[in-house]
Amino acid sequence: MTNENEQYADSLYKEDLDLIRVRETLAANGMPDISVAEGYGRLLTMLVAMSGAKQLLEVGALGGYSGICLLRGAGEAGRLTSLELKAEYAEVARGNVEAAGFGQAVTFKIGDGKASLEQLKAEGQQFDFFFIDADKEGYPVYLEYALALATPGAVIVGDNVFLRGRTMNAARVGPAIQAVRAFNERIASDERLLSTVLPGYDGLAIAIVK
Repeated sequence: MTNENEQYADSLYKEDLDLIRVRETLAANGMPDISVAEGYGRLLTMLVAMSGAKQLLEVGALGGYSGICLLRGAGEAGRLTSLELKAEYAEVARGNVEAAGFGQAVTFKIGDGKASLEQLKAEGQQFDFFFIDADKEGYPVYLEYALALATPGAVIVGDNVFLRGRTMNAARVGPAIQAVRAFNERIASDERLLSTVLPGYDGLAIAIVK
């Protein structure tokens, strides 16, 4: 769902060879081309850099596109924990992140994201930045874990919060749609968060933990 404004904005930037490689490997491995939108990838890099975040966590690695964008903003001290359900996806992501020069900065955890988050919580881990872009039914749970694992001032970002218009369609009541609605409403109303929702591409929720 890219409109003319988004196409124009994306056209201003040179082709990014690392991110082109990600899309090529997605196609080569029969993986879905559902990485974060180009403009929001650039925004992730900026948000990480502006917030000074160093300990990063993403839920959903896919081919490594968002991981590269996140690590670009964190500098040499940045470290990314990437949660991915499928081992074969994590291997593709690992190769792309390594090719982009960040191989030593990322740790992949394979399996159910909720179980991985529970383990991180039990270990007392804390993070400065969270990017949620995985199974939509899990969004409310992922947000709860992000709040539990967040340092003060941490940034929480959720992608695809419009679900290609389905979120706003009252006639649509599937479990994924209801979960994303609950996530959006929590982002907007939780007193622990300062937040906004950007309407470009497929919607991006951004929150800061007070």
